[in-house]
Amino acid sequence: MSKKPEVTESDGNIFADLGIDNADEFYTRACLGVQVLKLLKGRSQKEAAKLLGVKQPEISALMRAKFGRFSQERLIGFLNKLDRKVTIQISRHRGKEPYQKVTLAP
Repeated sequence: MSKKPEVTESDGNIFADLGIDNADEFYTRACLGVQVLKLLKGRSQKEAAKLLGVKQPEISALMRAKFGRFSQERLIGFLNKLDRKVTIQISRHRGKEPYQKVTLAP
């Protein structure tokens, strides 16, 4: 008889679940980066590089989800170049919620 694998439910931030330092920052960059990738879907790396004003190797890193190579500010700048507004909301931290959160408007 096989043993069932142990499963732990995530709080929503895999980086925190793994105990990584600066987990909230990594999570925010990943969320922003994924949105950039979604908006670039179907474009060539050459076209994406021209659109974002970067060199092709940076697009290659972005396409391979190497978001650690980009600051949050730079990813927000990419979103702006892709005609997206980014809104930052500041509120009081409560309990175990993450310090940084990315939500998408409908």
